[in-house]
Amino acid sequence: MRARVGYLMCVLAAVAATARCGEPRSCVLIVRDAPAIPMSGNPRIDFASLPGGAGPLQEAVQDAAEASRKSPWLAAGMSLVIPGAGEFYTDRYLKTGIFIAVEAALWILANAYDDKGNRQTDFFQNYANAHWSVVAYVQYAQKTFSVAQAYQVINPGYGNYPPWMQINWNALNQMEQAIGATDAGSYYSHILPAYNTQQYYELIGKYPQFNQGWDDAPPSFAYGGIRSTEALWYDGQRGQANTYYTTASTFVGIALVNHVVSAVDAAFSAGSYNKGLHASVETRPVPTLYGGYTAVPVVHLAWGF
Repeated sequence: MRARVGYLMCVLAAVAATARCGEPRSCVLIVRDAPAIPMSGNPRIDFASLPGGAGPLQEAVQDAAEASRKSPWLAAGMSLVIPGAGEFYTDRYLKTGIFIAVEAALWILANAYDDKGNRQTDFFQNYANAHWSVVAYVQYAQKTFSVAQAYQVINPGYGNYPPWMQINWNALNQMEQAIGATDAGSYYSHILPAYNTQQYYELIGKYPQFNQGWDDAPPSFAYGGIRSTEALWYDGQRGQANTYYTTASTFVGIALVNHVVSAVDAAFSAGSYNKGLHASVETRPVPTLYGGYTAVPVVHLAWGF
């Protein structure tokens, strides 16, 4: 019975030794009250002298080593979700810190540039609201193109409202299409989108068609002529906002790449961990309570090259 208890304790010790890996670890188990056995110094002979033989202990060591292996698929999946998690699982703590630091830095930068883009967007939109008037744009079109005079675009009695609230937008778009169908107004290639949309703010600074809505527009304008200075400056400010958003998107893309790179590295780290995992068993002579010595099994589970 005591021998069976001894072997059971050896198995538990071997499994417990797998809980911590890194520096080589040893687990020593002494079978108390074991009968004194002369020691030969040869582990094979001394193991064989143990009641029941060395087979169960050797199998326990092998099972413990197998249980300590790291799954490459699990490591990769962990790092794919959280960069560095798979490296932590495979005891690569330096790489864990590097991947986490890179991930945090990329998201901080992405958020910072996204905020810059938002602030820049508010800035150029406020500038457009102050310096571009859809009413002035309509008035110039109706004065220049006879076909435009057939449309009631500006609502009477709305003069105290902001320009974009004075406009019948359906009539405006019909007027633009009618002008675009003429030879003189062929550069009217777009219809103005609804106010306060992304396309609205893009078009008024991008296309010559909308040049006459700016404060500094000349009395007349011919396609290919000198553009409004305000329009050109405004378009540059809008472009700056797009640059900020593009930079933010780039950092997000790099962060996604960081997930993939970490997942691949974690899979390789698990493979390297498993290759470096070693298990061994030996005996040591230990004095017994009744005099003499007994063969005590010592289980070593170690990770390293």
